[in-house]
Amino acid sequence: MSDALLRGSDGKRRCWWGASSAEYAAYHDDEWGRPVLDDDELFELLCLEGFQSGLSWITILRKRENFRAAFADFRIEAVAAFGPRDVKRLLNDAGIVRNRMKIEAAIGNARAAVALDTPLSELLWSYAEPRGKAPRSREDLVPTTPASTALSKELKRRGFRFVGPTTVYSTMQSCGLVNDHISGCYVRGEVEREIRSATPRASSRSSRR
Repeated sequence: MSDALLRGSDGKRRCWWGASSAEYAAYHDDEWGRPVLDDDELFELLCLEGFQSGLSWITILRKRENFRAAFADFRIEAVAAFGPRDVKRLLNDAGIVRNRMKIEAAIGNARAAVALDTPLSELLWSYAEPRGKAPRSREDLVPTTPASTALSKELKRRGFRFVGPTTVYSTMQSCGLVNDHISGCYVRGEVEREIRSATPRASSRSSRR
């Protein structure tokens, strides 16, 4: 078995990182790589990847519910309406990552999303990677691609911040714009089928809860 795959206590083979903790296993199995088409959910992923910059993803996963409570469930229009009092509130919230630049970027990105002339889902999915060969080793995984670099540039042009090519590629991996589950991972085939059947659609921007 490739060193990029690990067998969990349930006997299932997962991408190596997905077998390192219960939180990672749940995220790997149920979310990572599965297509996300809702504007607010995509906005959440983009924001969380921005907050993750310089930190481990497990830190973000463990704070995720706190982030959702602090950022109005990442409803784009709600976050776009945040003002100075909200910034102060967020900077005093020990349950999230208290970084002023990242907090202000999340609010600014919500405003940029509201100002788009197309739904955020359609913009992001227009940069989906063509289906390619499954990665077979850790070395096959890359931090950026031409598509993530192009999408990063477009998002920045439209006023988004903390959306460098690496952050954007991580978002693409998380929401199904690319399937980077390792060949032999037990969920790869299921994720691939979901991606192939997904059709980007305009979001109502209503809460998913």
